[in-house]
Amino acid sequence: MGSKNLFKALIATEFAMAITGKDIEYADNVQKLMLVQKNIRNIGIVAHIHHGKTTLTDSLAALAGMMSAELVGERMLTWIDKQEHERLMTIYGATVTMAHKCENEDYLINLLDTPGHVDFGADVTQALRAVDGAVVMACAVEGMMPQTETVLHQALQERVKPVLFINKVDRAIKELKLTPEQLQKRLTDLVIEINNFVQRNVEPQFAEEWMFSVEKGTVAFGSALKKWAISVPAMKKFGLSFKDIIQLCSEDRDEELAKRAPIFVVVLDMVAKHLPSPIQAQKYRIPKLWRGEAESEIGKSLLTCDASGDLAAGVTKVVYDQHAGMIATARIFSGKISEGQILHMVKTNREAKVQQLSTFIASRRVPIKHSVAGNVVGLVGLPDVAVGETLCESEKTIEPFESIKHIFEPVVTKAIEPKNPQDLPKLIDLLRILGSEDPTLKIKISPETGETLVSGLGELHLDAKVERKIRERGIDIVVSSPVVVYRETVVKRSQEIEGKSPNRHNKVFVTVEPLQDSVYKAIKSGKIPEGKIKKKKQELIEAMVESGMDRDEAKQVVEVYNGNMLVEATRGVVQIGEIMEMVHEAFREMMEQGPLAKEPCYGLKIRVVDAKLHEDAIHRGPGQMIPCARQAIMNAMLLAGAVLYEPVQTVRIDTPMEYLTEASKLVMGKRGLVLETNPQGTRYVVIAEIPVNEMFGFEAALKSATGGRGFQSLIDVAYRKLPSDLQLQTVLRIRERKGMTKELPKPILD
Repeated sequence: MGSKNLFKALIATEFAMAITGKDIEYADNVQKLMLVQKNIRNIGIVAHIHHGKTTLTDSLAALAGMMSAELVGERMLTWIDKQEHERLMTIYGATVTMAHKCENEDYLINLLDTPGHVDFGADVTQALRAVDGAVVMACAVEGMMPQTETVLHQALQERVKPVLFINKVDRAIKELKLTPEQLQKRLTDLVIEINNFVQRNVEPQFAEEWMFSVEKGTVAFGSALKKWAISVPAMKKFGLSFKDIIQLCSEDRDEELAKRAPIFVVVLDMVAKHLPSPIQAQKYRIPKLWRGEAESEIGKSLLTCDASGDLAAGVTKVVYDQHAGMIATARIFSGKISEGQILHMVKTNREAKVQQLSTFIASRRVPIKHSVAGNVVGLVGLPDVAVGETLCESEKTIEPFESIKHIFEPVVTKAIEPKNPQDLPKLIDLLRILGSEDPTLKIKISPETGETLVSGLGELHLDAKVERKIRERGIDIVVSSPVVVYRETVVKRSQEIEGKSPNRHNKVFVTVEPLQDSVYKAIKSGKIPEGKIKKKKQELIEAMVESGMDRDEAKQVVEVYNGNMLVEATRGVVQIGEIMEMVHEAFREMMEQGPLAKEPCYGLKIRVVDAKLHEDAIHRGPGQMIPCARQAIMNAMLLAGAVLYEPVQTVRIDTPMEYLTEASKLVMGKRGLVLETNPQGTRYVVIAEIPVNEMFGFEAALKSATGGRGFQSLIDVAYRKLPSDLQLQTVLRIRERKGMTKELPKPILD
């Protein structure tokens, strides 16, 4: 059953089409292959922007008979939204299921194309939860770029095994005009550079096996656009040498090369041979993705990818369709899902019936009847489902999967309101849907001003995924200028500070201090998971101790929320268990809105050290204890020197040598700091830190300063203390914008 015969004449369109006879044949064959778990490969295509991910997907899909080969690089099969064609970049990503024959074995390939722009990094993280392997792409001309590092780091964090495809080798041959020896050295140096990055970031147990090796066949080179590729195993298979490749390419004989060394054979053979099946991958992925009991029945089913076990699936993508409602993409880790089955959504504690189960050809959904563990499928019929949801069988609730950790946080906010007040309910409903689709969008209604505030990873993120979508629905909106989301924290440890309940019968005593940097980094990396801690598992305590916490204190941690930690360190308080749920609520409220300007809090450790409580429970209910604990935390923060931290981007700036001075001046004029300046041929690479508040319009300013030839890429986002001379004016400006009084808060200690 060859892939061409399997998918011939299935030409994907941007909109759903009527089911054809070919669709039925496709669905029947997919159903059969879904049952052979050892031959399933769930893979993501990840890379820096414009390094050829979607073109590679096109090439693989075309040679599998899913689209015309002449349209590779133009059709962009997985660009399912029209603005992706307008902006010439992947924004949403999509799934394509295809077959491949390797050494007389039929494989089912679930391929997830992902965005390359950092503003849409959430889609990359979500896709990596669904897959077990990744084809990491690097450009032979540009080399390893910031987003190459970012997506590779994300893959390693999710325990997704990578292989490497170096793209645009045709350009390196024709444009750089390198000799065979020079080209070989360039490609070898690039593999070494990427391997060094893997060594620094991979977990020790995978360090040796996951290294990229040209000799072992985990590295391939080629041109996605020209539809050819080569690797050491492929050279032996096709009888080609490296010099043959260079000669054919130099002579513009790419079509001949594509016939002799077709990219879909080389890349998908590499995928089949070197990336794991779900059965192999779940043995080491599940302990990272799921914190339940490994020795339980569901734990054993998850570790072995047991198709006959109880159901456990994770939702990794949600897209709203006007006709079908919410369409969820889910990875089945255990058990099976059938059309018509009742599923339980663990996090929202709701149940819903699967109205349709499907496989994917980008935007086309082809119905199937059932699917088993190890597969990636589409689900219709789950209302209000969101990314990160855990699915199980009705009346068989399981421990949810770990939250999907996104590498960057929202740093830019806009206020959005409808021109016509009657459109407000429609706007709120649409924003709720958009928030379900993309969890890095944070949506809230300001209680002070009534504004609808939307926060995202950048201006492009908000424009493409929010403003554009609202206007497409016919809602005219007024959008404010972008503002930065700051963070509130403290500079020192407070003394033991009290908060009193409104009835004056209860007191809660807390201390507040900055979290150690190493502990905060462990939280953000996912080594220390966020959420309420119900059971003190040894592995969690060890993770806290390894990050620098005292072992006794690690045992007292009861919640981690938005990078902040709550510790219950009381002794001898008999009723403490009765009020802790209310203390948790107060803790979360304060971490959402700090005392200075109601900005989110950052890197705080709140220790509850004592409580004086009324003996009668009626006098210490939520109306008393939540304000009491909230006041204690606010008092402690103000007395510990509450300050604002601002988001700062580390960026890479590529500029021609003659414009280096202008680029450096631009950085310094934005309150920026030049960290490194490295020559690369006729260009310079500048590594700089620039406050996000100064980055609005930076791309245009850089183009102007460098004659249109400079560009910048995001490397990282961190928070730094706002300069002292800007603290007060920034706090007052935020308070004014939010409709708060100009008078700064003071501790309430009476």
